[in-house]
Amino acid sequence: MKKYTYTEKKDTRSGFGDGLTELGKNNPDVVALCADLTGSLKMNEFAKNHPERFFQVGIAEANMMGMAAGLTIGGKIPFTGTFANFSTGRVYDQIRQSIAYSHKNVKICASHAGLTLGEDGATHQILEDIGLMKMLPGMTVINTCDYNQTKAATIAIAEHDGPVYLRFGRPKVPVFMPTDEKFEIGKAVKLTEGTDVTIVATGHLVWESLQAAEQLESEGISAEVINIHTIKPLDEKAILESVAKTKCIVTAEEHNKYGGLGESVARCLAQHSPTPQEFVAVNDSFGESATPAQLMKKYNIDQDAVVKAVKDVLKRK
Repeated sequence: MKKYTYTEKKDTRSGFGDGLTELGKNNPDVVALCADLTGSLKMNEFAKNHPERFFQVGIAEANMMGMAAGLTIGGKIPFTGTFANFSTGRVYDQIRQSIAYSHKNVKICASHAGLTLGEDGATHQILEDIGLMKMLPGMTVINTCDYNQTKAATIAIAEHDGPVYLRFGRPKVPVFMPTDEKFEIGKAVKLTEGTDVTIVATGHLVWESLQAAEQLESEGISAEVINIHTIKPLDEKAILESVAKTKCIVTAEEHNKYGGLGESVARCLAQHSPTPQEFVAVNDSFGESATPAQLMKKYNIDQDAVVKAVKDVLKRK
């Protein structure tokens, strides 16, 4: 099994900020809007270098979405930036009516997703956003795993015609994806080959799944790990090819088990290849205030939870 290692930890939101900075230099049509969280979204460099293309709208997220939709009419490519909770739940009507319905070319970029924003607590943590966004017709939904992949995705979505929801996080996490790997929307990345079980993971759970696979290998269990960075459109071909070999699957995500990656995979399997599946996800619950590691442990979305889910699903083959 290929071993993925890391030499540093960086937050995925910095990958977004650096990707946006690069876009600012190379694509004059890219504009950015932020709802009073420029520092938290790492949009400072874009704002400093391109003040004529940066719009600080204040704590007015709904207005920001309407402005972004309008900017597309003149050929601009707007990137909006705020926390995931405010990027989706607070402004869902504006996204649905002003962006998704008319297929506006807006890139909704959402930081501090999931539980791992930690001590900010349950009201700022959102575990429903993937479900909310993937249900909108024509909306592409991306959830990246590390700094390198987030930077690459930020740059790639500028070339995509249509609305995109790009989800990333607050904490510093291992950087393990190659710096030169091209980001392809809708194309899963197989990280390890395996024969006993398929693990498909997204976001921060990709690293946890890789660590789980190493632990399982030491116990004689061969796990195939697939990084599903694009939840919609889902790379069904990669999933079906893998389960044809392994005959069982575990899905892992930092999201409610309702509406997330796991349900998308379950639909795919039900339609094409019914397969035993276990879900590593938050079990119909809000979060609370604690460190990211404490929350991942309590809500069963860490390495140990992936290992347990693998052992459970193997009994059902």
